Amino acid sequence: MSGNSGSFDLATRRDWGAALNALRQLLSNADDTAQVFRIMRALNAGSAGKGYARLLRTEAGGRIAYRRTELARLLSDASFVASCPPSSVGAAYADFLTRTGYSAKGLAAVSMEDGMASEAEHPHAWFGRRTRDVHDIWHILTGYRADDPLGEACLVAFSYAQTGGLGWAFIALGAAFKACRTPGGGGALRAIREGYRNGRRAAWLLGEDYEAILSEPLDAARIRLRIARPAAYETMGSERAGFFRTSPVAS
Repeated sequence: MSGNSGSFDLATRRDWGAALNALRQLLSNADDTAQVFRIMRALNAGSAGKGYARLLRTEAGGRIAYRRTELARLLSDASFVASCPPSSVGAAYADFLTRTGYSAKGLAAVSMEDGMASEAEHPHAWFGRRTRDVHDIWHILTGYRADDPLGEACLVAFSYAQTGGLGWAFIALGAAFKACRTPGGGGALRAIREGYRNGRRAAWLLGEDYEAILSEPLDAARIRLRIARPAAYETMGSERAGFFRTSPVAS
């Protein structure tokens, strides 16, 4: 990590030692969400810049980048979320907020600890915040539950396939290693691998217009975005709760 960057979204070098230390703490206390952002800051050097450049090459990317919507702000607007049609992605997100007690502002606040993310008026910093803020929407689109330890591990693997950020890969490998050491962890390992495969097969979600997606019917959005059903994850049913006493990454 660059000593002058002050955030994972503008970092220029990787810090494997810091990442390993954060992963150890995360695996011992998965509710310590700040460690996730420390891993991202340590390992995701350059990923925001590459993602932003890719966004500009998409059909709608120029418009999205020009508007530069701050999704944490949008998703924290209760009246906007409440206005989403029934059975839409936004309606499912409203249910998610009620069920879990999570919030976009809460996740953003954790990422700001110790300068781990930036509010800089820089396109790469904005893209880094965008990547952070869609996390819970991806839970809804993929079917991987946020209040389920294995669901978080699967979404981490999905996120690596989507973003190419080494921080996600590092956490996914840590979760897979933990599954291998858990009695009967083969099913969890299959579900994590499936998360990665589903992420590879899906459309590139960071290039989507989330203001439009929130009003789209959930089932239709999944079909359009080629997001496969998480069969291996669903097959485990109630057994999912038996893996990872706490989640590999919390929202």
